[in-house]
Amino acid sequence: MAGKTGWMQATKAKLWGKYLGCMLGSALGDAIGELAFRFPEEGRLRAAIAAVPVLRYTDDTAMALGLAESLAERGGLDPPHLGRTFHRHFNREPWRGYASGPPTIFQLVEKSGLTYEAAARSLYGGQGSLGNGAAMRVAPLGLFFHDAPDLYNQAAATAAVTHAHPLAQDGAAVQAAAVAMAVHLDPQKPFPRDNFLRRMLRLAKTSEIKEKLSLVRTLLKGQVPSPETARILGKSVRIDESLPFAIYAFLAQPHSFENCLMGAVLSGGDRDTLGAMAGALSGAYLGVTAITALWREKLENQGLIERLALALLV
Repeated sequence: MAGKTGWMQATKAKLWGKYLGCMLGSALGDAIGELAFRFPEEGRLRAAIAAVPVLRYTDDTAMALGLAESLAERGGLDPPHLGRTFHRHFNREPWRGYASGPPTIFQLVEKSGLTYEAAARSLYGGQGSLGNGAAMRVAPLGLFFHDAPDLYNQAAATAAVTHAHPLAQDGAAVQAAAVAMAVHLDPQKPFPRDNFLRRMLRLAKTSEIKEKLSLVRTLLKGQVPSPETARILGKSVRIDESLPFAIYAFLAQPHSFENCLMGAVLSGGDRDTLGAMAGALSGAYLGVTAITALWREKLENQGLIERLALALLV
């Protein structure tokens, strides 16, 4: 019994480092990506990171924290509770940089009494959003359900609270699965890049995501520079034009959090969300000790993020 207890404690300690790395990595990717809009060259960006007293995150992290809070409070996914949590966080901090979708959904719920999912389905002519907003925040779910056989369905359900389009839900599920896989990989061993991509390709359900993930593999083999890769894969707010490049940024630099993050945010486009998605993967794989301590210490609400990461470790 003592041996089993020791093994469980060691396993939990290792997971704790990866959970913390994922949550802090995602928030730092978001905050540093936001800075990169003003400082789009690496030297200037690094100087700005060193100069600012606080690295402030955007709606990407605010919604990720809402998801983590809801999962911890309910012991699993509860979509109505999740919608209310997102709604409450927006009302408290509407200045975080939310796109038009979530505020519109919250207004519809308030005025018409619709469920959050029904309000989300009403957007964009009844098709729902195909943006990357569900994937940018999904990392806590990938951690919480990292060994669950129904991870895809759980991720799609959490996306549906604000993103009804199948493409957005597929992208969120692929990102959640990528986080879960990164948690299980040992950074002391060679990184299984081909196997990682094969698993993501098998999981993806939409042709758009599948085609882009296949292209990621081709670009990695050709060692195409990040700016050109971003142009080819896309770097916009659409999920199929951002998630693939975030995955590329991680797979191109799996052993360096800083290099991964710089590759994700310095190629233009939706920099903060690209940083959040790539940072979550890198942090989940490498663990918290691989993230620059000075960056972590400057991150806004670092203590809250750490507490929520621990709350997810059940």
